[in-house]
Amino acid sequence: MRDAIQIEIYSRPGCHLCDEAKTVIERVQRRFSFALRIVNIETDPELERAYGEQIPVVFINGNKAFKYRVDEAELEKKVKRLWKT
Repeated sequence: MRDAIQIEIYSRPGCHLCDEAKTVIERVQRRFSFALRIVNIETDPELERAYGEQIPVVFINGNKAFKYRVDEAELEKKVKRLWKT
């Protein structure tokens, strides 16, 4: 299952909260392997309309997990759960 864990960050350049979220996610990624994809919402008008200034939004396997801030302990808990299944 570990290979199937996909985390996406909906972000935009120059977003300090997005940078913070990415740093937290990368720390967890060093302990638990998963795929990480950064999605620049400015490249897709539909995403820009949907998320605008409400970023970052973090999805784990397509499910919304965090908005604005990523709690490292909570992210680790969510990833561990998926690792065990």
